[in-house]
Amino acid sequence: MAPPTTSPTTSPAARPFGRVLCAMVTPFTPDGALDLDGAQRLADHLVAHGCDGLVLSGTTGESPTTTDAEKSSLITAVREAVGGRASIVAGVGTSDTLHTAGLARAAEKAGADGLLVVAPYYSRPPQDAVEAHFREIADTTGLPLALYDIPARTGVRIEPDTLLRLAEHPRIVAVKDCSYDFLAAQKVLARTDLAYYAGCDEHNLALYAVGGAGCVSTVANVVPGHVRAVLDAFDAGDTARAARLQQRATALIEAMMAGGLPGTVTAKALLTTLGLPAGPVRPPLRPADRGTTDGLRAVHDRLTGPGGTGPF
Repeated sequence: MAPPTTSPTTSPAARPFGRVLCAMVTPFTPDGALDLDGAQRLADHLVAHGCDGLVLSGTTGESPTTTDAEKSSLITAVREAVGGRASIVAGVGTSDTLHTAGLARAAEKAGADGLLVVAPYYSRPPQDAVEAHFREIADTTGLPLALYDIPARTGVRIEPDTLLRLAEHPRIVAVKDCSYDFLAAQKVLARTDLAYYAGCDEHNLALYAVGGAGCVSTVANVVPGHVRAVLDAFDAGDTARAARLQQRATALIEAMMAGGLPGTVTAKALLTTLGLPAGPVRPPLRPADRGTTDGLRAVHDRLTGPGGTGPF
């Protein structure tokens, strides 16, 4: 009997925003202005090469240094470019509940399909306050929410017990997991219907294999087809091929995400060498130097060259 192409744990109903989501960079012009034409071209390219969802204004999208108006304009432009071919999830999380609620309403008006809401950072609120923050945002619009658990940046976890309670809210449907707590992720997966998306590229296959919905990938900015191929192989029942493809991507994941520079910087450096829209990063981030960029491109080309999965 042929293996199923889609497992029950990764059925469309369990993937509210798609399966392969790219944490898309926000392209800027050489003078640092928002490049909406570039954003449209990059979004179209990513969708054409395997992404069925785009996360805008997340960490990789430089959300701390883009204005509220720029965030809305970006959603509108990308929606125009991709139409209904991909979901658009808008990052709206801030350390201020009222500000986040305003961004959520603006994102809904601009055409987003869902919201990515990071745990409120810097203030380090206790769990009851974290829970209240997410509930208020979930009640602000009719859009579904993905909660973004990334304590290394926010200074606060979304604890498993908090997630179990929040899962009862009808519009809280997903988690972008950057907790590096694989046991906690499995516990919540086992006890809720929350869709778990790997937010760390090295976990894409591992989380998918235990019932995750897919990934929100920074590396997909430069190799969307390869990121998708890993999950395609798993869904086709070829788990050995899925593992090989994930392993082949390890060097690029390490170079982009663990080489001492933020993924935004490395993704934009690589995109520029590939002739795709990216532009500079905004301060306080600084661009990768020539040596780093050349090293990134060499690792990229080893993955996509002979024996790889093609240039994208």
